[in-house]
Amino acid sequence: MTNMTGAEYLSRTLDAYGVEAVFLVPTALSATLVAMENETAIKRIVTHGEKAAAYMADGYARATGKPGICMAQNIGAANLAAGLRDAYLGNSPVIALTGGPYEWSRGRNYYQEIEDFPLFKPVTKSSRQVFDVSRLPDQLDQAFRDATTGKPGPAHLELAGHTGDIIENQSFDATVPARGDRRSPAVRVAPDPEAIAAAVAALRAARRPVILSGGGVRTSGAAAEVVALADRLGAPIATSLNGKETVPADHALSIGIPGLYSRASANQIMLEADLVLYVGSQTGSQVTLTWQVPPTSTRVVHLDIEPTELGRHYPDTLPVVADARLGLVALLEALGPVDTEPTRPWRERAAELTARWRESVASLTGSEAAPLRPERLTHDLSRLLPDNAIVVSDTGHAGMWTAGYLDLAKPQQGFLRAAGSLGWGLPAGIGAQIARPDAQVVVFTGDGGLFYHLSELETAARWNVPLTIVVNDNRSLNQEINPYTVAYGGALSGRHHELWHFNDVNLATVAESLGVTGIRVTKPSELEPAMARAAEINGPVLIDVVSDIDAVAPKGSAARAQN
Repeated sequence: MTNMTGAEYLSRTLDAYGVEAVFLVPTALSATLVAMENETAIKRIVTHGEKAAAYMADGYARATGKPGICMAQNIGAANLAAGLRDAYLGNSPVIALTGGPYEWSRGRNYYQEIEDFPLFKPVTKSSRQVFDVSRLPDQLDQAFRDATTGKPGPAHLELAGHTGDIIENQSFDATVPARGDRRSPAVRVAPDPEAIAAAVAALRAARRPVILSGGGVRTSGAAAEVVALADRLGAPIATSLNGKETVPADHALSIGIPGLYSRASANQIMLEADLVLYVGSQTGSQVTLTWQVPPTSTRVVHLDIEPTELGRHYPDTLPVVADARLGLVALLEALGPVDTEPTRPWRERAAELTARWRESVASLTGSEAAPLRPERLTHDLSRLLPDNAIVVSDTGHAGMWTAGYLDLAKPQQGFLRAAGSLGWGLPAGIGAQIARPDAQVVVFTGDGGLFYHLSELETAARWNVPLTIVVNDNRSLNQEINPYTVAYGGALSGRHHELWHFNDVNLATVAESLGVTGIRVTKPSELEPAMARAAEINGPVLIDVVSDIDAVAPKGSAARAQN
């Protein structure tokens, strides 16, 4: 054992665990940050807000499976907690380190002091306080374990002292853990053979099966296995938005994403299925269109590492508790050869519905209109993405357009999506690009999302982060058209524009002022040269795509189409 300060222990342990960057707003853990400079190669990324720091850590975590680290002093802790909401909803292993009140100052109206600790409980898997440095080793280790085991998620440690300084400055005898990356899945759980046998029997009996590949497949690294299972069964395969990258868009059995952010054809296929196999996916409201797609009467086989999710919304569920990859391998081994002839009509039906949907949107995906149609923008982006692209999509319309119209067909292409926090895309993209310098991160957001954390363009420029930001710039929050139409009694009138219109801002010029290369696209033919130019620039690039203010992304429907 060696005598060291808490700051030295924290710096050395994070380095031993494979942490390559931390994201923070000063002043937090100052002595630790200095120790990092002297002893490690960890990047210390100062952001322009605590929420952005949490989002960057989230993007880092989702891009690597390794916990992203974010920090804030006591006064910024509430903002950091707010930023953990998306990591919690998106099952992302983020660890938040915050300062906390001094023992002698509690309840005395001390400057900037508020008890923020309770705010972390609803947005973390665990939230603990460290009052003495002797507890730092076990509590830090447990935070990493909590974040990376089972269903991943955020963990929080509040370190005594407003900036964590009490813990940093105490000395103790400690041993730094052996070097080795900590990442999800930290522990792989094998399935019960009896559960596998029951699932195999149900899959063999189904005549209209569908597989849905979720974010757990991505976390587990089980994309090849889930596609192999679909091929073995001859079953159409859908994905959640979190699992979008796990199934090549050009695969013959691929049907896209069902639910709220969906293709109409995918919802239709789910409605007609007689059995749905969910792999590594919650059966939440978004992917099921509030439990309508498929109906709750549908038979389900649910393979997931989180036991409490199995049968939660679909009563007729055969549960398989397992890591996605181990569970899929067990299913493939138990299935053996499968005669797919009886399900041929079902595959043909699914292919027909998918082809019919593509035909129905062809006039939009091929539109020459200026301002651009978002359908054309995302359709063309599919073709123009680098082979090693990781697309980071904001929520709202950005999520809807990428869910329905963006195709990922290259094996190295990835996809990360906001779980509901508008503005997440830019900072998360910065974190993902810092985590994965071998990949080309492409952020897809709207002007409404970009404005949330516009200042982080300066962060990208300061660190020369070579990501590309594609902005669907409709000069508005036009996803509010439908709700405001209802609120106004069926037709927009009066001063409705005050509630969703923005000024026409040249975002390329704004980007240039912050040190980011800016390119403005005003017609479809300009997108390809803009993407080509972005690929040649060693640094951040923002492509401001002027799009149609009236183009509203379609939401999913549970209505059955006419045959």
